[in-house]
Amino acid sequence: MKKNLLALFIFCFVVGVTSPCFAVVNSYDQYGVKTGSYRETSNGFNTYNQYGAKTGSYRETSSGYNHYDEYGRKIESFRKTSDGYNTYNEYGAKTGSYKTNSNGVTTKYDQYGRKTGTFKKDSSGRITEYDQYGRKVGTYR
Repeated sequence: MKKNLLALFIFCFVVGVTSPCFAVVNSYDQYGVKTGSYRETSNGFNTYNQYGAKTGSYRETSSGYNHYDEYGRKIESFRKTSDGYNTYNEYGAKTGSYKTNSNGVTTKYDQYGRKTGTFKKDSSGRITEYDQYGRKVGTYR
């Protein structure tokens, strides 16, 4: 779950929900154990671990969002595309992408275009994350 802290945020914006998409959302692993939380700010959101310690932040840019660690170092960026976002590491190398289909399912791909997971939103607003084999990884609510 730690590698996918942007999942909910990406999902909300890819499917066209305008900010604010959420105020506070918690993430849980496949067993229902809380793994962290997301708290919206005026220009993005902050992330926290299960103990409430800040682990990073995401800030809006003209082309998408930048991801910073807990010390304020830029570690990742997200650039908007016609159907989602491409992701890049701190050196500007593409690391993957998120794409949303007409059914509202967001699929995550690695830098080679291989599917690595999906995110599906139910009627209650809960998002469930699955790995590339369809196994439940966790939820966001």
